[in-house]
Amino acid sequence: MSVYYDAVTILTAPSPNGGSFKSRIYNARTIKSTPAQVYALIIETSKWDILLKEVIENAGILKLEPKLTPLLSLLLVHDHLIAKSGIAAKATHPLRQAVERHKARLRGEFIKARVRRGCATIPDLKTAIQTEKRAVLGPSSAAIYPRWVRVNNLRTTLAQQLATTFAGYDQVESLAALADKKIWIDPNVPDLLAIAPGVEISSSAAYRTGQVILQDKASCFPAYLLIGDEDWEEGMDLLDGCAAPGNKTTHMASLVAKYGADNNKKNGTKGGRKHHVFSMDQSPVRAKILQKMVSTAGADPLVTVLPGQDFLALDPEDPRFENVSGLLLDPSCSGSGIIGRDDVPKLVLPETAVQGQGQAGKKRKRKAEDGGNRDGEEKKTKAEAEAETVVQTPAATDENDVAVSGMDTERLIKLSNLQTRIVEHALAFPAATRVTYSTCSVHLLENEAVVQRILASEVARRRGWRVLRRDEQPEGMRKWGHRGERKERVVGDKVDEEAVQTDVTLSDEELEGCLRCWPGDDEGTGGFFVAGFVRDGAAEQPGDGDGEVDNEDDEEEDEEWGGFSD
Repeated sequence: MSVYYDAVTILTAPSPNGGSFKSRIYNARTIKSTPAQVYALIIETSKWDILLKEVIENAGILKLEPKLTPLLSLLLVHDHLIAKSGIAAKATHPLRQAVERHKARLRGEFIKARVRRGCATIPDLKTAIQTEKRAVLGPSSAAIYPRWVRVNNLRTTLAQQLATTFAGYDQVESLAALADKKIWIDPNVPDLLAIAPGVEISSSAAYRTGQVILQDKASCFPAYLLIGDEDWEEGMDLLDGCAAPGNKTTHMASLVAKYGADNNKKNGTKGGRKHHVFSMDQSPVRAKILQKMVSTAGADPLVTVLPGQDFLALDPEDPRFENVSGLLLDPSCSGSGIIGRDDVPKLVLPETAVQGQGQAGKKRKRKAEDGGNRDGEEKKTKAEAEAETVVQTPAATDENDVAVSGMDTERLIKLSNLQTRIVEHALAFPAATRVTYSTCSVHLLENEAVVQRILASEVARRRGWRVLRRDEQPEGMRKWGHRGERKERVVGDKVDEEAVQTDVTLSDEELEGCLRCWPGDDEGTGGFFVAGFVRDGAAEQPGDGDGEVDNEDDEEEDEEWGGFSD
């Protein structure tokens, strides 16, 4: 029975530190049940909550069973009606008895609900409930956040995964049509699939062996924009400067493997062209996670992890990096574009039939009388007296678990200064011809404003760097419709727009080269930004061939940016 109390605790306890729904469960220290059991109970109940609410209300069991709260009743009735093994408690447990005393009434209402919807099978009923739930919840549920699954070409291919891991799935034509055993092949990023939220993929053999990787669609943009649809020239290396946990690093390796193999077939050669990926993170702890992910993805032969290495402390002239042609940079940002990934957005609860002070008095009395042990041991918690509300879980993304809260203009400017320094450092690598810069932010100060500052920098002007035009981008990226903005469009954290003018003066062509993702639309992504930089000239500008800059320019470049002037 503790699994039900644990589920209530997870769903109702505040989460000031953010984090994904799943991570909250696996990191919880107060639950008695296994995290996987609690997670499965909540996820499966969320798929049926509209129907369960209807059955519970029509059966009237909350009025008849004072020990049941709305949330507990939803979880218990789900297992009673739908779970193969029934309620996970002894037959003599009071809460199990409180539900099973009404099994004939509950079963009858369940059948009526199924007949009303004209569903011949349980899978048909499940699909109908998901469609109905989106309609009932209205605009707040209009955004679609599927589970994005990237096929790892280092270990497998898309065709192999469609024939094995997803053999029983039917392909649909839109994200909105996703449901159990449905799959959508993404048109923008090669080898990227979408499945319905809540579908458990992490227990599959393909996930455990690194054949498929859970990675948000938007975070796949930087590596694809950098590498494109064709293999790099022989001997050209890549570098990920802010890499942990490693999704983008392993994506780069996967793309190199894919297009190297394709070119071998075209050219009739064997073994593939030799490339290398350098990957690093300043935090030794995060670097360990990075190394583990690289190994799981089978990328060890291609990737060298530099643990605890600060990208800004790298010497671009280091002989190790003399062949680094492409750099990927996803530095720290405000996280203002972060949204939920595998969270249960809303859990709709049944209403109680009794209202008013009389009921409240009875509840207080019951709490005093029933303050006994759960399963004979644990005392009830405050969470067990859950009120009749809609339960919401916090939000996160695969790449960044926690958004930065309390963001203000001063903090955004500091982040922008750091981001600009990082990209300018990348532009100084001798062999570099392409760089991608990305954030999971919606703010102009961290995105288009940074691009503008970079283009105006001494190193960009001296070495001939410019924005990668839309017509030069790989096919899937050219198709993406959301592009750079001229004015701030505040979606998450509020910015004091009176304190800083955020308009940018990039050309239309440069803005077209920037890619944007927005939370809350029908694309299934969070807020994200990515821009590519390409180097036109191989030679330094006249008079700067030695790469030296006078001291006066150095001092100007070192000054901290204070924001755009009014």
